[in-house]
Amino acid sequence: MCGIFAYLNYNVNRERRYILQVLFNGLRRLEYRGYDSAGISIDDYFSVSRNPNTPQPSSINSLSSSPLVFRQEGNIESLVKSVYQEVAATELNLEESFTTHAGIAHTRWATHGVPAPRNSHPQTSGSGNDFLVVHNGVITNYEVLKETLVRHGFTFESETDTEVIPKLAKFVFDKANEEGDQTVAFNQVVLEVMRHLEGAYALIFKSRHYPNELIACKRGSPLLLGVKELNDDVCNGSAFHDAKFLSKNGNPKELFLSSDANAIIEHTKKVLVIEDGEVVHLKEGGVSILKFNNDKGRNGDSLSARPASVQRALSILEMEVEQINKGKYKHYMQKEIHEQPESLTTTMRGRLLRGGSCKAKTVLLGGLKDHLKTIRRSRRIVFIGCGTSYNAALAARPILEELSD
Repeated sequence: MCGIFAYLNYNVNRERRYILQVLFNGLRRLEYRGYDSAGISIDDYFSVSRNPNTPQPSSINSLSSSPLVFRQEGNIESLVKSVYQEVAATELNLEESFTTHAGIAHTRWATHGVPAPRNSHPQTSGSGNDFLVVHNGVITNYEVLKETLVRHGFTFESETDTEVIPKLAKFVFDKANEEGDQTVAFNQVVLEVMRHLEGAYALIFKSRHYPNELIACKRGSPLLLGVKELNDDVCNGSAFHDAKFLSKNGNPKELFLSSDANAIIEHTKKVLVIEDGEVVHLKEGGVSILKFNNDKGRNGDSLSARPASVQRALSILEMEVEQINKGKYKHYMQKEIHEQPESLTTTMRGRLLRGGSCKAKTVLLGGLKDHLKTIRRSRRIVFIGCGTSYNAALAARPILEELSD
């Protein structure tokens, strides 16, 4: 299962070395998911978000500079080694400071194409890295999209299903500019790309045309947003539509995107679980959420069809950093086995209710209580699982058959 991670610092100085370390550590937290290659993308020294106190070359053009992409087969440490080797060879300044910067990272489990740098993520729209994408999932109609893009002059370097996504984004962007729409927004490009995708995915987009912005969207695959406010006076708000979190107010903050809470918890406990069809746009320190509607734009100019905005609430993660480390155990499976008694107790906590006497006990299942009438009318109950959850389903089936007659 692939893992995706992104880090955006806004209005707070972070050196390139620090940014790399955050991205690498995010990938390390996702190692348990399994992978065979990894990659990252950061900005080069032409970024418009340079520290104003740092001297800049006289011919800076943020739109003409390409993001740096590093990809490597093997484990994360192989990626780290290759990145620092390439940095040394190109004399890239690791001490350079960015007030705002957006970086993305990925661990890949090969499905389409062998483990190799060309098949690793981020996948790119072409030599200029106009659009970059990290992807968890499978695009089922990628062959049709690939054939269409090839007819329009695109060439493909990888064997992946993912490569069609950044190339499709570039096609949409170029077409909009050819038609004179110079104001096409990043989220409009992504929404148009989503209209053409079939399958399951979690995606993070980065583009040199939209510096210091990231867009995340999902359908089926997990994705979370973490929010870390760096002002002491902004610490108690829980509603995501609160101006403290949504508005472009200049407050320094760090934003994280990840397939898993494991990569976020060491930075912040304030998270938003992104839902299917939501498009999350990180821009100028603000976060906007749009709801994708595949019906909009089918009859007419889809780029001008404005989707509905969504207001969501942040959740607080109830876990600690120690819980995601292997601790004294040799591997995660051993750790999970020894944690089963505590995990079972935690799972039942708040769900086994005792009344006034020892015999008066009830079970409360919050996810089912609103649907009990429908369940009682059902003629069959189906359990769907994979691996450990499949074995749990096998064990639970005879018990529930007996209990429910």
